[in-house]
Amino acid sequence: MLQRRVAPRRLQPVQPRAESQCAPRQHAGLEALDTVPSPLLQAAARRVEARWHNEYGDRFGAEQVAGLLRVLGCAVWERQQGSQAPVDARAHSVLGRRLLELLRAELIRTWGEDSTAAVQMPAMLAGIERVRESIEPDWTPYFASRLSGPDGLELLVQVAHDLRSPLTSVLFLADTLLRDQSGPVNELQRRQLRLIYGASLGLSALADDVITLAKGGDHLVEDNPVPFSVTAMFMSVRDIVRPIAEEKDLSLRFVVLSTDHRRGYPLAVTRVLLNLTTNALKFTEEGFVTVYQPFRRVAGPDRSAFCFSRAGLGLAISRELVRAMGSELSVATRPERGTRFSFTLHLPPVRES
Repeated sequence: MLQRRVAPRRLQPVQPRAESQCAPRQHAGLEALDTVPSPLLQAAARRVEARWHNEYGDRFGAEQVAGLLRVLGCAVWERQQGSQAPVDARAHSVLGRRLLELLRAELIRTWGEDSTAAVQMPAMLAGIERVRESIEPDWTPYFASRLSGPDGLELLVQVAHDLRSPLTSVLFLADTLLRDQSGPVNELQRRQLRLIYGASLGLSALADDVITLAKGGDHLVEDNPVPFSVTAMFMSVRDIVRPIAEEKDLSLRFVVLSTDHRRGYPLAVTRVLLNLTTNALKFTEEGFVTVYQPFRRVAGPDRSAFCFSRAGLGLAISRELVRAMGSELSVATRPERGTRFSFTLHLPPVRES
């Protein structure tokens, strides 16, 4: 039955019609958009052309812009039909790539305004992605050669550094909005902001892990032990992971010692606690996450066997940092109870003045 239904669809004369409509034209002016096979793509292309003209005038020429939009619209439609034909060479330009981005944005805007477009939209956006892959330069060989070269590690660290600044801004802005400091937000917006915050925190941690790993994984920022506040360190970790815990409706429990001021490596300890707490929150579906007696144990209950990050970098770096501070990171798991990571550090109390 399935074979009988599929076979006729393969025999439908769709592709020849697309080739005749989308065949290259020597003079493709404004009327060329009429030949874009999909009415939805055609309407989106016309809106992009109008917006481009209003913003840039005749800077690139109306016929050139319309002609490129026709090429892109036809290429997207052909990809939807399964064609692998090469995209017109004119689309392999900066202008072509920019117009494709605008076409995609216009289709997404239409999706939000016109419910009838919902059925066609996923396939159309997939077609745009295939066209984008076809017309964008292939940077893979270049980066592969750079990463395997003598300056490969430096390039990787540079990329990680470049990622940290915008990600830090996203985290700050999301947290500001979550705290209603820019005005009230509804519950749906609050949930979306928590998701944005969590994703950004994950990417920021990955960038930090790459930089730390490039330095050997055991690099301590402080050359010598320094005084620090246990409570302040806990509150810093709590504030960073709070949106993730709220999104999953998990409670965070921090238990501090009676002696608040200690001497040690606060940045390294904070990094380890943050990595382990984030992993615990990521893999805990219900209940709570406890961080207590920070220089004796770090607990992160979990229903899965081990709280490893997807890349595995966070846990590996935590282990190296703990070793650099003269200890070992151990793990114990109990069925139906969770997983506990622990380490012991000698951090003498500091006499408060």
